[in-house]
This record gives sequence, structure tokens and C-alpha cells, in this order.
Amino acid sequence: MSKVSYYTEEGLAKLKEELKQMESVERPKISAQIAEARDKGDLSENAEYDAAKEAQGLLEGKIANLKEIISNARIVDESQLDNSKALILSKVKIKNTANNATMTYTLVSAKEADLKTGKISVESPIGKGLLGKVVGDVAEVQVPNGKIKFEILEISR
Repeated sequence: MSKVSYYTEEGLAKLKEELKQMESVERPKISAQIAEARDKGDLSENAEYDAAKEAQGLLEGKIANLKEIISNARIVDESQLDNSKALILSKVKIKNTANNATMTYTLVSAKEADLKTGKISVESPIGKGLLGKVVGDVAEVQVPNGKIKFEILEISR
């Protein structure tokens, strides 16, 4: 049984574009490399052929994995989400109670996570700690250095 993952429309579109790139550009490129290596003669001692076949196997594995992810992907309808709790696609403003630093994160699926743009995975320790919390709650998050407490200041979309 495969795991259902939730994505934004934008996130799912990126996955589909990545799959299209692999199937329409990378796959033909590797097939051409295999054909070129095959034309060079004896396959039993042809390192180029072995490398191209290995690259093909890795690519096919990636394609199969991505197809499975896409088939189990569900788009989150943002209009149906509850703004009173931190859920996937929530923008959560938090304060570290130890140093009073404030941060704002958007909770997203693992594939869409990008810390530079403030998107953290709901599967990360902080993301898990924030899920289901409401404004005013304090989330205690286990990180490698110990536990950090974050106060939920604001939740929006």
C-alpha cells in the first residue's frame, strides 16, 4: 500500500514536469548512449556500454518512483482548510521561547519543502510539532540539540 501525499497544484505540476523531462529528454539520451556504445563492438569489455546500461536502470527506477508518487498525490483544496489550526499549507508564525526569535513557515509536503523560501515539511521535526496546534499553543519540538519550544503567534493561508 502506497502512502498518499498532499501537494499544492504548483507542487504537483513540478513533479509532472520533472517526469516529462525524464521520459522525453533523459530517456532518449541514454538510449542513444547505449546504441553508440553497442556500435563500438564487444559488449563484454565495453565500459561505456555498462555505464550507460547502469544509468538507464537508475533513470527507470526514478521514473517508476515518480510515477508512483504522482499516482498517490492529492491536491489540497486550500478553500476547505481550517485556519484555526496549523495544517498542511498553513503559514505559521512562531516564536522561539528561548531567544524570542520569530519565524514564519509554510507547512508543505516533503517534496515541496524549501527552507530558503520558508517552506518546511510536515514530516520534519518542527513541522510535526506544529501540526494541529492553534494560536497561543506552545509546541515542544525534539531536535538533535534537545527540545525547543515554539509559541504559535499566528496561523494564516
